[in-house]
Amino acid sequence: MANGTVYLIGAGPGAQDLITVRGARLLAQAQVVLHDALVSGEMLALCPQALLVDVGKRCGQQSARQDWINQQLLDYAAQYQVVVRLKGGDPMLFGRADEELSALEDAGVAYHIVPGITTALAAAAAAKAPLTRRGVARSVALFTSSTAPEHAEPMPVTPDADTLVQYMGGREAIATAQRLLGHGRAPQTPVVVVENCSRPEQRIVRIDLAQLAEGLTVAHGPVLVMIGEALRLRAGQQAERAPD
Repeated sequence: MANGTVYLIGAGPGAQDLITVRGARLLAQAQVVLHDALVSGEMLALCPQALLVDVGKRCGQQSARQDWINQQLLDYAAQYQVVVRLKGGDPMLFGRADEELSALEDAGVAYHIVPGITTALAAAAAAKAPLTRRGVARSVALFTSSTAPEHAEPMPVTPDADTLVQYMGGREAIATAQRLLGHGRAPQTPVVVVENCSRPEQRIVRIDLAQLAEGLTVAHGPVLVMIGEALRLRAGQQAERAPD
């Protein structure tokens, strides 16, 4: 019977100082930390006392099965008092939290959830690009086209919102742009691509929807793509330099 507590903690977008104070405090107390692939090394430096277990899912590579991760949480909760499941961004958004919470609930394991800064908000801040703008954009949709094989859709649905934020938006974002153009979105609609958000190797590229549809994007690390008129440069704002 488990007597430990599992903490689902959002690590934020990557930078160590963007985790919450509560999250950092719990990491310092953790005996075991099961972490995602996108959790940075500097973030893991906050828990040098803990046993680190890499349960990351990597695109195009062999990844940990979700049922195995669920069982690991249960097994460690039976052995340790403080178990942390450390997820990139916020644990409640595209983080498979539903499966893990269900497993913990079914086994009667106590848990707490510590929110984190989701990458959409960190990327907007990094690009100095509000996702809403008075008189221009009053709705935002966060979505991903990446799904588990058993839940794959024949044609992913693009949300209907003023500003779209596509997580894991490498090649998938190109298809999104093509669909938007086909549905009548203006080719000049601003697009902001943020790669490796908040990390030292962060890159920000500003293009338009037509260029995105042609495949002009960056894809050398975790990519988030923001689309919409709210992202248009302000009069006094300078554009970021495109990568070499």
